[in-house]
Amino acid sequence: MSKAKTAFFCSNCGYESAKWLGKCPSCDQWNTFIEEVIVKDSRIEELKRRSYKKEIRDSRPVVLQEVSSSEEIRIKTGDAELNRVLGGGIVCGSVVLVAGEPGIGKSTLFLQIGLSLTNITVLYISGEESEQQVKMRADRLKIRNEKFFLLTETSTQAIFQELTRLDPQLVIVDSIQTLHSPYIESPPGSVSQIRECAGEFQRFAKESNTPVFLIGHITKDGTIAGPKILEHMVDTVLQFEGDIHYAYRILRTLKNRFGSTAEMGIYEMTSEGMRQVSNPSEILITQKEEHLNGIAIAATIEGARPLLIEVQALVSPAVYGTPQRTVTGFDLRRLQLLLAVLEKRGGFHFGVKDVFLNIAGGLKIEDPSVDLAVLCALLSSFEDTPLPQHMCFAGEVGLSGEIRAVNRIEQRIAEAEKLGFEKIVVSKFNQKGVANHQSNIEIIMMGRVEDLYNYLF
Repeated sequence: MSKAKTAFFCSNCGYESAKWLGKCPSCDQWNTFIEEVIVKDSRIEELKRRSYKKEIRDSRPVVLQEVSSSEEIRIKTGDAELNRVLGGGIVCGSVVLVAGEPGIGKSTLFLQIGLSLTNITVLYISGEESEQQVKMRADRLKIRNEKFFLLTETSTQAIFQELTRLDPQLVIVDSIQTLHSPYIESPPGSVSQIRECAGEFQRFAKESNTPVFLIGHITKDGTIAGPKILEHMVDTVLQFEGDIHYAYRILRTLKNRFGSTAEMGIYEMTSEGMRQVSNPSEILITQKEEHLNGIAIAATIEGARPLLIEVQALVSPAVYGTPQRTVTGFDLRRLQLLLAVLEKRGGFHFGVKDVFLNIAGGLKIEDPSVDLAVLCALLSSFEDTPLPQHMCFAGEVGLSGEIRAVNRIEQRIAEAEKLGFEKIVVSKFNQKGVANHQSNIEIIMMGRVEDLYNYLF
C-alpha cells in the first residue's frame, strides 16, 4: 500500500501547505494550521469523469460580442421574502449557502420552502436528523407535497447516485458540515472535507442546471464555519439571524451574484413554521398607551423596502466616574459622533451622562438616515420631554451640525403616510426630491440641529 499523503490546512481561510506554519501567509492568522490525511487514488479519477451534463458543450474561446445575453431563469417560490432576498427567485444552476445560529430555524424554513414548491421535484438531504425527525417537523408545517423526496445520507458517493437516478429540480442539503467524501480521509466538518463536498455540489449544480441550497453552521464568533473559500465558491450567501428570545427572524444577503446585497426578509417563528412578515413597520413600532420620552421613529430603507423603526434612548446622570455608552442595534462609534455634535454645536453636557440606546425589534441598522431620530430621542430623554406623537424623522447629521439629505425620500414619506403619521422631518436639502410629491402628510424641512431643537422643545 502506498503511504498516506498528509497536508496542513489553515482552518480560517483554507490555505494548503506541505508543512506546519505558525502564521498563515494568506490570512495572517496565527496557530490555525491543522494536519489532515489526504488519499487520492483511481477512485477520484472516476469522480472527476462523472458528468451531470444533459448536453455536452464544446469549450472553446469565443468573442464576447458573439455571446447571447439573456435573463436568468428563476424559480418563483411561494415565499415573497425569500424571492426578494435572492433578487427575484431561485436562479437555475445557482449554489446558495445559508448560515445561522443553532436553533434559529434554518431547517424549518427550508423544509417549509421545499414542501411549498408543489410543481417541481425537490430532494431534501438531511445529514443531521433521521427520517422520523424530519417527518415530525413536516407534520407541524401541515403542507402536503407528493414531489418532495427525503434522503438521510452523509456520503457524497451515495448522494450523487440518488441524484443521478431521481434527477430533482431543486436540492436542499442540511448541512454541508455533516457530509463526507469517501475519497478524502478526514472527518466530516474538516477544511478539506467541506471544500471537497462543496466543490462536488457546485460542479453538479453548474452541469445539471439544478439549484442547490447548502445549509451551514457558524462558529462561536458568528462567522460561517469552514474555509473562507466556501463563501467564494457559492453564488449567494444568506445569513439567518435573530435572537432566540424574540419571535422574529431576519434573512440577510451577504453576497449575491444575481441581485442586490442590501435586501432583508423578515419572518415570525410560530408553532406552524415561519410566517412571512409583509409589513414589518407595524411590528417594529411599539403600541403605547402613554406618551413616553426618549422615543423617536426613524424612516429608513433596507434594500428596496422602506421601514419605520422605533429608536429608544435613555439619558441619566453618571453614577460612576466614567459615563457609560451602551448600544443595541446601532453603531457605538456613530453614537459617540452624534453626542460630540450635540456637545459642541448645541452646548448639551452629555459628557457627565450615561447614555443607553436601543433599536426596537432586535434589528441592526446601518442606514445613516437614522441619525436624526437617534439625535431627537437623545434630546427627548435629556430634556425629559416626549416628542410630538405621529411624527417621524429621516436625515443624516453632519459633524458641523447640519442635517444632510438622504436618498429615496419619496418612499420614506409614502411609508410614513401609509402607517398614519401626520408629520415627517427631513433635510431642507431634500427639497428637490419632495417638490413634486403629493401627500397628506406634513413635510417639515430643517437645515440645522439647533433649528430642530427650537422647533421640538
